[in-house]
Amino acid sequence: MTLNIRAATVDDAGLIVQFIADLAAYEKLSDEAVATPADIVRDLFGANPKVFCEIAEWDGKPVGFTLWFYTYSTFQGRAGLYLEDLYVDPALRGKGIGKALLVNLARRCVREQLGRFEWSVLDWNQPSIDFYQSQGGVMMDEWTRVRVDGAALIALGRQ
Repeated sequence: MTLNIRAATVDDAGLIVQFIADLAAYEKLSDEAVATPADIVRDLFGANPKVFCEIAEWDGKPVGFTLWFYTYSTFQGRAGLYLEDLYVDPALRGKGIGKALLVNLARRCVREQLGRFEWSVLDWNQPSIDFYQSQGGVMMDEWTRVRVDGAALIALGRQ
């Protein structure tokens, strides 16, 4: 069995949307997953990409992905990397695919001299929490994530 991690291409847009839908179902958030292949093409493969993606293939078959973007820490004075999504087909979990996807991004951080590699995990997702901690991840419980979207975002932007 062989694992290959490759950069996503525009031809992967539908696959990426399917992985997003599968991840959303696992996280019990399917109603929030409204991304379309056109959205993925625009934001990952347009003239000014905003996010990036790698596809994990097991014996040539796509089985998972990471989707990420650059951040910036004013405290460190360095860019960082934020992992928005990591997903591996449940039938292939435990084979090191998720770890390989994390290692791939950690190597990018080291190679590009980035200051941080961060992501979020749902507080009920103990298997993922345990996995991330086993890879050196530290839960940042003292920080509370803040979000403004939908009507509230429109209202805030109109002020």
